[in-house]
Amino acid sequence: MAATDREMNPESEKLQFRLDVPFPSPRDAAIALGSLSPDREPRKGGIDKQLTVTDRTLTVRWSADEARILRVSVDSFLDNLSLVLETMQMFAPPASQ
Repeated sequence: MAATDREMNPESEKLQFRLDVPFPSPRDAAIALGSLSPDREPRKGGIDKQLTVTDRTLTVRWSADEARILRVSVDSFLDNLSLVLETMQMFAPPASQ
């Protein structure tokens, strides 16, 4: 019996989404990464989320089995990101230009 493409390479059928969030400084991007990284996906399968920082850009990559799972994860992340940005604006010293 021949294996399907999904059986041979499960990543081939996954939905992908990438979000790049620019910050005023590398320090601000690192603070956001530190604040958002501890939040693991509650579901034990079907979704993978990776956060990285390059210079002053926070990059988030998702890979999911289903559109619904991807949507819920991205929506939750954006809510958390919004809270982090509001907190940084209120309490963090301004980034040096």
